[in-house]
Amino acid sequence: MAQQVRGVIAPGKDEPVRVETVVVPDPGPGEAVVKVQACGVCHTDLHYKQGGINDDFPFLLGHEAAGVVESVGEGTGEVEPGDFVILNWRAVCGNCRACRRGRPWYCFDTHNAAQQMTLTDGTPLSPALGIGAFAEKTLVAAGQCTKVDPAASPAVAGLLGCGVMAGIGAAVNTGAVGRGDSVAVIGCGGVGDAAVVGARLAGAARVIAVDIDDRKLTQAAAMGATHTVNSTATDPVAAIRELTGGFGADVVIEAVGRPETYEQAFYARDLAGTVVLVGVPTPEMRLELPLLDVFARGGSLKSSWYGDCLPSRDFPMLIDLYQQGRLDLEKFVTERIALDEVESAFERIHAGDVLRSVVVL
Repeated sequence: MAQQVRGVIAPGKDEPVRVETVVVPDPGPGEAVVKVQACGVCHTDLHYKQGGINDDFPFLLGHEAAGVVESVGEGTGEVEPGDFVILNWRAVCGNCRACRRGRPWYCFDTHNAAQQMTLTDGTPLSPALGIGAFAEKTLVAAGQCTKVDPAASPAVAGLLGCGVMAGIGAAVNTGAVGRGDSVAVIGCGGVGDAAVVGARLAGAARVIAVDIDDRKLTQAAAMGATHTVNSTATDPVAAIRELTGGFGADVVIEAVGRPETYEQAFYARDLAGTVVLVGVPTPEMRLELPLLDVFARGGSLKSSWYGDCLPSRDFPMLIDLYQQGRLDLEKFVTERIALDEVESAFERIHAGDVLRSVVVL
């Protein structure tokens, strides 16, 4: 029997979000209903509200979540009721050309639940990133549920579902940061700070954090950055080169998603170095670089989508590191809030006042 729960809805472009009653159907084949315990407030949810993703309003927001599987449909495979899971927005298909080549983190046919959640009047909802977890319960594809140790705090475990995984993965998976490497991270919000953490986990000897906000640079230093650069006062390319013996960093991670910061990343890397784009640009943005410079400098220009993660591989490993005290996920949680405080949390995100607000249910 379908259930009625409370959830945060974005009714229209730039309209305030509100808590409404959401109808969650019983899970069908390959689906699961998850009782949400915590969900981070991510910039992507704000983009949905602003119409920056698409115009499929109304949206059921929230995607950076952890909870307990309540019920499953037929053919769900590895998850069952009672499992503590982190939700991911890329359920791997196992059959596409990337999966068959042993590269499931590039899966070209990821999927979500087939059924739709609705309002009580039958209006279909578009769940953010196929999840919709600013709700007491949500319906997802079973492949979007990744089992982890239930001893982990839901408020921090859920952060691996998006921003923290994107940043750590940009350093560890996409950038392949190695022991002794020099790394620069441009943009020190949640994803950038996670990239700082990932670089240190991978053994980087020098991690240079770049931002225009001294508050964020202070936070990046607390996350493990060895040096900080305020790019409103100092040319970041010159500063990164000076801090790396005049050569540039081995890996530069761009966590802003703007042409001007990408250009900085391009010229701040060493010859044959790597640039990783994990910041999300908008559709109208264009990049212009001298093709000769692209050719002559060598190296790699990469984009990192979801940190090139494989949830079944990466989420349990990172939870293990958290429980061992080697990955301080608590540092990412600025505040714990209720469902009806999401709108005010968006205001604090926009002002740069928080790293992560987390809705706790």
